[in-house]
Amino acid sequence: MAMMTNLQPTSTTMTAPAADARLRIGLVSVSDRASAGVYQDQGIPALQAWFESALTTPWEIVTRLIPDERPAIERALTELVDDEHCHLVLTTGGTGPARRDVTPEATLAVATKEMPGFGEQMRQISLRFVPTAILSRQIAVIRETDDHAALILNLPGQPKSIKETLEGLRDADGGQLVAGIFAAVPYCIDLIGGPYIETHDAVCKVFRPKSALRVKPT
Repeated sequence: MAMMTNLQPTSTTMTAPAADARLRIGLVSVSDRASAGVYQDQGIPALQAWFESALTTPWEIVTRLIPDERPAIERALTELVDDEHCHLVLTTGGTGPARRDVTPEATLAVATKEMPGFGEQMRQISLRFVPTAILSRQIAVIRETDDHAALILNLPGQPKSIKETLEGLRDADGGQLVAGIFAAVPYCIDLIGGPYIETHDAVCKVFRPKSALRVKPT
């Protein structure tokens, strides 16, 4: 998939068997070197591959590849929600303690509500592997306009960590050890007025209260 710099959007439509409004997903990779062409970005391809494996509902993506600069991140997030009308926006990179890691600050700057449980669960997953997971400052927020709302999630930058964060951890027999954050995302999107999202249970089983479940047509 071709990457675009300087905040130019690239849209890719994914077809899937479902009769519902199309889910729009914004993917933002925050990296000085990748945005400058020093090396190839890995975050957006990893996210796209995961959604291809997980989602069964219609979806499309809009991407941004930008440097670690707070104004650029704020602008990208605002555009993806307000102009592109994405229902879900995921960022990768820029969440550590380094001086140029400003993704959380930019995310909070465009937020209407904070959703702290997502960040807590992301660190819980990563702590299974490295004690330095406590240095991660990943957060999640809701951005609302007069007629639209979106969930924005800060994810890790490494493809392996992205996958683990989204779908969780399993034991050798396939049993769930730690739930991934995406299990809660579809219901959150329901609550803010977005399309009904369904997944392949083998990749990530969505949780909704019984009152929020839709009967699948036979």
